[in-house]
Amino acid sequence: MGAYKYIKQSFQQEYKERSDLLKSKIAAWREEESVKKVEKPTNIARARNLGYKAKQGVVVARVKIRRGLRKRPKPRGGRKPSKSGRFFAHKKSFQSMAEERAGRKFSNCEVVNSYYVGEDGQYLFYEVILADRAHGAVLADPNFSGMVQQRGRSFRGLTSSGIKHRGLAGKGLGTERNRPSVRSNERSG
Repeated sequence: MGAYKYIKQSFQQEYKERSDLLKSKIAAWREEESVKKVEKPTNIARARNLGYKAKQGVVVARVKIRRGLRKRPKPRGGRKPSKSGRFFAHKKSFQSMAEERAGRKFSNCEVVNSYYVGEDGQYLFYEVILADRAHGAVLADPNFSGMVQQRGRSFRGLTSSGIKHRGLAGKGLGTERNRPSVRSNERSG
């Protein structure tokens, strides 16, 4: 059994028990800014599994996302009761939103992937792995070189969580109208 298996088990145990260590970490993260660069991943086993490498040009950022529904501004002039809702569900996952925010903050980098690190009553926390698209070490690595050529990966739904919220994670029955995309399938008639 490798070291990463034990690391994974210890993290699962922490989340299950809501340990004091995890609570103190989350309390500290809550006071930080929304998108913050971190020195090394919190969950190294998960980060390595998703493509993180401890090399120059690869960055990890922790993103804080407010939980809950999206509140729409109050409409002027009124609406009929069936259209007067104020709170609506997001059409993309919180994880995708976290990736987009990290992509905006680090505009010279492309989002590789992201993973969940914790939550409290008000916020969700994700760590986003980013690769510098102009760094020589990243361009020389075959695992990253193709990814950094896809400009705006997180905004176009090309990351793992983006593919999920676009409905492209599954194949076969029930997904016929999702390809090439929902809108283009509608337009094709």
